[in-house]
Amino acid sequence: MKVLVAYASRHGATAEIAERIATGLRDAGFEADTRHVTHVVDVEPYDAVVVGASAYLFHWLKDATRFVERQQQALAARPVWLFSSGPLGTDLVDDDGRDVLEVTRPREFDELHARLRPRGEQVFFGAWNPAAPPVGFVERVMHRLPAEAMPAGDFRDWDAIDAWTIQIARELRSEQTAPR
Repeated sequence: MKVLVAYASRHGATAEIAERIATGLRDAGFEADTRHVTHVVDVEPYDAVVVGASAYLFHWLKDATRFVERQQQALAARPVWLFSSGPLGTDLVDDDGRDVLEVTRPREFDELHARLRPRGEQVFFGAWNPAAPPVGFVERVMHRLPAEAMPAGDFRDWDAIDAWTIQIARELRSEQTAPR
């Protein structure tokens, strides 16, 4: 079974998550390619697709949304999983007692669920290096905030990413063995 892990990333942290997922799928016995969404012409050669993007202000990067729009018919015809990276820090609950990963879920996910019926979705903590040159309006604003306003560092939870990858591999394996 051939799997595409497509991603949109500004500074590489989400690309590294995508590569980690693809590596885990390869370790589980699947053929897996990792590609930036702007470099994917067609998903037809793939049996399943994982699509991920960084999120800023509760929105997926536009390249990922455009990719899904372009490939919608083909994606809807195969198993699909969605992921996002973005919240910073390690607090699982915000000041109001809400699950941080749930409240930072990209707003596009509701519409994508209706279009694609994904098998699963996941929001992962992200990374932010304030020394990296800002890309886009939001990052220019972030760079002007006091240093203590935005937690800098790598907050990605590799164990959670690996666990989600194992779950995808199990579902793909059961798909392979299911009677047609």
